[in-house]
Amino acid sequence: MTFRQNVLAVVWDFDKTLINHYMQDPLFAAYQVDGTAFWAEVNSLPALYRQRGVPVNAETIYLNHLLAYVRAGRFPGLTNAKLRELGQDLNFFPGIPDVFQATRNLLDREPYRTFDLKVEHYIVSTGLAEVIRGSLVAPWIDTVWGCELLEGTFIPGPSGLVETLDPGVVTEIAATIDNTTKTRALFEISKGANKHPEVSVNQKMPENERRVPLSHMIYVADGPSDVPAFSVVKKGGGKTLAVYRPQDSASFNQARHLQEDQRVDHFAEADYRAGSNAAMWILSILQDQADKIVEAHRRALAEGQHSVPRHLS
Repeated sequence: MTFRQNVLAVVWDFDKTLINHYMQDPLFAAYQVDGTAFWAEVNSLPALYRQRGVPVNAETIYLNHLLAYVRAGRFPGLTNAKLRELGQDLNFFPGIPDVFQATRNLLDREPYRTFDLKVEHYIVSTGLAEVIRGSLVAPWIDTVWGCELLEGTFIPGPSGLVETLDPGVVTEIAATIDNTTKTRALFEISKGANKHPEVSVNQKMPENERRVPLSHMIYVADGPSDVPAFSVVKKGGGKTLAVYRPQDSASFNQARHLQEDQRVDHFAEADYRAGSNAAMWILSILQDQADKIVEAHRRALAEGQHSVPRHLS
């Protein structure tokens, strides 16, 4: 399969990148749970399990603890529908979701319209996918990669699998995303596996045959935990942006060091309003990338003219 390569992709982290807090905060508020205590318990778990000789993924162990709270009755009746509902309570940085529309407006004019250029937005997060799907940005996002929870499981029965559905309660972990597997999502976007199920993320596919070459991507995130994803996009010729929280010196220094260490191309305050540093940078990079695509298409058309038969005088 060969794609037209007329798609640009902006890939976003979520917590502290699009919202100014952790997405679990509305969950804690809804059930009157002390979020600070919850995260302190989560942070203590890797050492506790290490004492038993069991290594755990420190980035996703919070999911096990969340389900422990469900079993203990601290999150009674927690469902995926409830998680999606809580997504409505997230507080986004200024300019969200307006910046998504601005990127679309950028390409809704000539010469980009002639070559059918378009921009897609993706979220790749270690947080809860259902919360993101319930938030105000959901209509602008093509695909969400995040952690997924199941309501009930399947067990072997006399004549096959039998569903054990506990109505209204999340019981199992279905899928996880950590800071390393975020890179897998990037390759799924690049190869088009998220749009075309017949495409495997593991199949060999040259850059010039991919749906979204890495050079057509922008990756936006807030911290060192996204260094693997920053590295993949940057190495592939795409662009990377580190954002910091307003009036937070530690967050500012973190983003600045990422740029000084050449992990990212640029850093800016997490303010996406028209005229802000972040918004102007994103739009400027998208325009540069779009212009390169137009030039490549025009060059291909011009080269094709050389093979057209002509009458000789």
